[in-house]
Amino acid sequence: MSYFRKDNKKKYPVNNISLNSQYNINNNQYIMKGTKTFNKVLFSLFCAGLATFSILYCVQPILPTFSIEFHLTPYESSLSLSAATATMAIGMLFTGSLSDAIGRKIVMSSSLFLATLFTILCSLLDTWNEIIIMRMLTGFALSGVAAVAMTYLSEEVHPKVLPFAIGLYISGNTIGGFSGRLLSSILVNYCTWKTSLLIIGILSFTASMIFFRLLPESKNFHGISLKPQKILDNLILQYSDKILSSLFIIGFILMGSFVTLFNYVGYRLMIKPFFLNQVVIGFLSIVYLTGVYSSPKASKLIQKYGRRQVLIYSLLTMIFGLLVTQLDILIFIIFGLMLFSSGFFSAHSIASSWIGHRTKIARGQASSLYLCCYYLGSSILGTFSGVFWSFGHWAGISIFVIFILVIAIKIIYKSNR
Repeated sequence: MSYFRKDNKKKYPVNNISLNSQYNINNNQYIMKGTKTFNKVLFSLFCAGLATFSILYCVQPILPTFSIEFHLTPYESSLSLSAATATMAIGMLFTGSLSDAIGRKIVMSSSLFLATLFTILCSLLDTWNEIIIMRMLTGFALSGVAAVAMTYLSEEVHPKVLPFAIGLYISGNTIGGFSGRLLSSILVNYCTWKTSLLIIGILSFTASMIFFRLLPESKNFHGISLKPQKILDNLILQYSDKILSSLFIIGFILMGSFVTLFNYVGYRLMIKPFFLNQVVIGFLSIVYLTGVYSSPKASKLIQKYGRRQVLIYSLLTMIFGLLVTQLDILIFIIFGLMLFSSGFFSAHSIASSWIGHRTKIARGQASSLYLCCYYLGSSILGTFSGVFWSFGHWAGISIFVIFILVIAIKIIYKSNR
């Protein structure tokens, strides 16, 4: 006999267990909202997100500095970020499956410590090629955190509060990305980019230590075989699911559009008619903090309106925010960036929790596949968009981003059919 879960008026099988009965099966094995363990988990993962995204995005405000020091075009300078996100995406194909076999905490902890080490080593390098290679190693190391954290939450946190927990986790990631960008933009204005990376590496190492000490061990983890055939079978199963495959593409577009926008907004604000300096531009990253509100808020809205509807609304918010930035008035640009960021973090929160909600086997691998596509979007679209900057500057970037967001909306409608 089969049982089905309703999701936006669609039905699909869920391991022969109804949603209500699933929630009532041994609730003690789950971490409940409001408990000390719940708070420890969220704070631990906040520290992990702080370290991960500070390290990953700390180079974004330094892109103009790289252009000047190494005589690079904006396209070439963006490789310092794209190289890290590309290897991060590739690494997720392995670290997610590895965590399915040996455990979540050990993979995340090892990844964090390696990434902080590579960041500190990067601050000691002198040539552009060496920097790119070290950033590639850094991204590969970070894949173990990004690929596994949401899987850990999906296994350990009670399903009823899972969207809320993932929303808070993404909020922590938001603060991490904001902190890394802001700190590096301030530091590079008063000292060298090398000192900036060194300080961020040391601070990230401290956050990694806190994460390692506080995160509880998994209770609901059950290791699976690392046999290639088994991994391939799960991979085919997940890609054959229309909802999951659509979400993988959505993740690719989401992160690609977000990184594209913030890669080039700094260049726009440094030229006529704004002529802003690095510190002021760095403070614009405060708009990321809209994600602290929009990510948990999305989890409440989907209970009322459904995942598809809220996801489409979030993408439309991104488009509207981008249209607002076309005005050459700084306050409107800031407001437009806030709308865009709010929509982005809301959409990412919905898509991320949907992956955990939909997948019942090899969750680590499914989460890894989504995030692999997510960061490939950052690397591929974030770099490719440089062509549009060369031909049309901000208008060219905006047309490109709106185009791919419209494609994302069309994919959601098609998956609904």
